[in-house]
Amino acid sequence: MRLELEQLRLVEHQVLGNPSAADAAAWRARLLADPELQADVEAQQQLYRGLQAVGRQQLRQELATIHAKLYPPRRRNWVRATVAGLCRTIRWSR
Repeated sequence: MRLELEQLRLVEHQVLGNPSAADAAAWRARLLADPELQADVEAQQQLYRGLQAVGRQQLRQELATIHAKLYPPRRRNWVRATVAGLCRTIRWSR
């Protein structure tokens, strides 16, 4: 495997995986010794945070669309008007 791909695989394993304590200690030592690797890791973490934020925003939009389809504004107003009319009728008959 090419060196760049191997380094990317290693970074992803450390960032996304749950390395053992020994692996984590060796990884921290390697980061201290290699500033370029540390910059790559920070860039990868920032990329993952960005992707997560975009995914959350997309999910919010999808949920809002579903909510709008299930509960359109006219329907809610109709229900409120009906309930209000029933309450007036019940109070009036007493």
